[in-house]
Amino acid sequence: MMPTNYVIRKVMQQDNKPIAHLIRKVFIEFDAPKEGTVYSDKATDYLFEYFDTNNAALFVLEEKGEIAGVCGIYPTLGLPKSCIEIVKFYIRPESRGQGFGFALFNTCQLEAKAKGYSQLYLESIPDFKTAVNLYLKLGFTQLDKRLGETGHFGCDLWFSKSI
Repeated sequence: MMPTNYVIRKVMQQDNKPIAHLIRKVFIEFDAPKEGTVYSDKATDYLFEYFDTNNAALFVLEEKGEIAGVCGIYPTLGLPKSCIEIVKFYIRPESRGQGFGFALFNTCQLEAKAKGYSQLYLESIPDFKTAVNLYLKLGFTQLDKRLGETGHFGCDLWFSKSI
């Protein structure tokens, strides 16, 4: 059963530092590649500003007043017009396994639909096995090649889902 004392809201400027810390902490936890991933992406330190663009949205999940997770949608260059990328999908270790990932994903999926998108795309790495299993549970299909111009050459798993 999912905890009831959480809130999902849009990112605010004061979230920049704690979100960047959360993301990089997950990479360190899984000893995941740092180059060519969001870990080394300069935008990771300025996500409020990065998502301040048309059709982008970044959602923060707060549990007991602390940032427990994050997930967003972004109109990545080179994607088909009907497709938007699911990005920055991270949950802190102590908040995993409680349904927060599903809640964040559903929020992003609803936002994508409201903005007129009919397909979701995301990239990952094999180190994030639990997340990859979640993507498959959520109905994503693995692709043979990258879509769009994410700039994250370190990601070698690609997924798509119709919504």
